[in-house]
Amino acid sequence: MHDSPYRARFRRALAHQATDRPPMDLDATDMTNIVGNPRRLAPLLGLVEQATPEATDEAVLRALDIDIRGVGGVLSPPSPLARRVSDTEFTDVWGIGYRWNGRHYEAVGRPLAGATIADLDRYPWPDPARIRPEDLTRLREQARRLYEETPYVVCGRHPVLGVFELGCWMCGFDDFLYRMAAEPEFVHRFFGIILDYQKQVIPAYYGAIGPYIHFTTSGDDFGVQTGPFMSPAMFGSMVLPYFHERVALTRRYTDAAFFHHTCGSVRALIPDLIAAGVEILNPIQPHAEGMEPAGLKRDFGDRLTFYGGVDTQQLLPRGTPADVHAEVRELIAILGMGGGYVLSAAHTLQEDVPLENVIAMFRAVA
Repeated sequence: MHDSPYRARFRRALAHQATDRPPMDLDATDMTNIVGNPRRLAPLLGLVEQATPEATDEAVLRALDIDIRGVGGVLSPPSPLARRVSDTEFTDVWGIGYRWNGRHYEAVGRPLAGATIADLDRYPWPDPARIRPEDLTRLREQARRLYEETPYVVCGRHPVLGVFELGCWMCGFDDFLYRMAAEPEFVHRFFGIILDYQKQVIPAYYGAIGPYIHFTTSGDDFGVQTGPFMSPAMFGSMVLPYFHERVALTRRYTDAAFFHHTCGSVRALIPDLIAAGVEILNPIQPHAEGMEPAGLKRDFGDRLTFYGGVDTQQLLPRGTPADVHAEVRELIAILGMGGGYVLSAAHTLQEDVPLENVIAMFRAVA
C-alpha cells in the first residue's frame, strides 16, 4: 500500500500545502510516546483488551485516527561495558550508569568525567561491526510490512545518539560544557569518534529500512528553557559540522525526510539546523524563550515542518480537557496554516498528564 489518505496528508503537510487536518502522532517516535504505552487509553475509549498488549496499543491508535507508526531505534551492539548491576541499576554500551528512581531510569554514572584525549583513545567504544545482522533483517521486515501492508506514514527512529548530548552524558554536563569553551581539542576528538561510529551504523541501518520509511528522526538537545547551551557561533563551529555530515550521510541511504528533536529554546540555532538539512523540527516547547508558535511559523514556516507544540509543562498536566481542546485548536490555526504541521505533544506524556487530556488533544482536530 504505497499511498493512502494518511500518507497523502503527511506529504502535503511537508510540502507546506493545506491539509484537511494536521497529521497526528502518538508513540511513533522516542519523543512522542506515552508512559505506560497507548494501551492506557483503551478503557476511556471504550476498547476491550486485545489478544496482546501490542494489539491493544494498535487499537488505541486506530481509535484516535493516528497517522504515523514507528519502527527501529537506537542500536546497541554487544559490549563488555553493558551489564545489569542490580534489579534497579544497569550500565549501557557507552559505559553510562543508570538507576531506577521509582518512575524512570536516570543517569548516575559519568565514565569520561575528567578524561584526557589519551583516555578517549583507550576507551572501549561500542563496535558497530558487532551489530547483529539478524536484528537488521528483523527491522527491515517490520518496516517493509508497515510500508507495504498498512496505510500509515512510517517513521524510522534514529539508530544513533547525538554527539553533543552523548558528550554531556558521558562526561557530565558541567565537565563537557567547560571543555566546549576551554578544551575544544578534546571535544573535537570526542565528536570525531562518535561521528566515525555513526558513519558505520548509518549505512547498515538505513540500508535495511531506508526504502520503507517516510521520515527518520534524530535527537540531540541543544537548548534549555531560556536559550541554547552555547552561542550560535560555538554551535556553528563545534557541533554543526558533525551534525551536517550525519544528515548528509543519512540522505545517501534513504529519501526519507529528516526530523530533528531538540528540547528548549533553540530559535537562534534554527537557521543552522535548516542549512544542515533538517526538514522537520520537534518538539516546539511553546513556553521556552523565543519558541512562540506564531513567531516560528512567521519566520521559518516556509522552510520547516513543525512537529509537536502541545505544551507538556503546563497545559497537558494542569489544564482541563476544555483547556486542551481550545489551545490545540489555536495551535492548529497557527502552525497548521497552509500545512507544515504535525500534531503531537511537545514531549513524552508523563504520568502526571490526565488521560482525558491526551484524548482531548487528538479529538480537537475534529
